[in-house]
Amino acid sequence: MKAVEAGAPSVGIRAANGVVLAAVKKFTSKLMDESTVTKIEQVTGGIGMVYSGLSPDYRVLVKQARKSSQAYQLAYGEHISPEQLVIRIAAVMQEYTQSGWVLCSCHFRVYIDKS
Repeated sequence: MKAVEAGAPSVGIRAANGVVLAAVKKFTSKLMDESTVTKIEQVTGGIGMVYSGLSPDYRVLVKQARKSSQAYQLAYGEHISPEQLVIRIAAVMQEYTQSGWVLCSCHFRVYIDKS
């Protein structure tokens, strides 16, 4: 829970005509280059991700989300739905959690939502 407490707030709002993702950048060191920190990433043309907490956990999940969406596109010839992507990313999170130290020394500290 300390990772969640250390993170800055982020939010996603869904409207009838679109989505808004917003995040506060919280810097713990004056040595950090603020322009290199991204808290919102585009996964596909219509799916984005935002995080609060530990960026290494987030980067792993963004990479997996992009790979899953590309594999889905190649296999089925259409874009992956947000619901299907959430299922696939949740499976990745579960795999890391159950594998323990083999893949990752910690559990993911993220929340995923398909809405």
